[in-house]
Amino acid sequence: MPSSARHDDADAAQPITPLDRTAAEVLARTLRAVADPTRLQLLSMIAGAVSGEVTVGDLATPLGMTQPTITHHLRIMVDDGLLVRDQRGRQVWHSIAASRKSAILDLLR
Repeated sequence: MPSSARHDDADAAQPITPLDRTAAEVLARTLRAVADPTRLQLLSMIAGAVSGEVTVGDLATPLGMTQPTITHHLRIMVDDGLLVRDQRGRQVWHSIAASRKSAILDLLR
């Protein structure tokens, strides 16, 4: 049996602590924020960026979408705290929030 299968079996044997209401609401909000194929693509593109940050233009062109559409999706993820928005002059850069990076990378695997 491959080692990853043994690892999965070990994870399944660990008891899961029930979520309290606040934690459940936070998780539900995050799941809604990423429950869109475009937003998952955007997260993967940001995670894969060499510098770890991208502009709306960097994302719109490869996806064949308009900048307002990309901005809409990014705003949802910024509002949830998944992304950080940093305006420098006329450019706005987006990166994955440091506190959420490992969870997002796990999600994208």
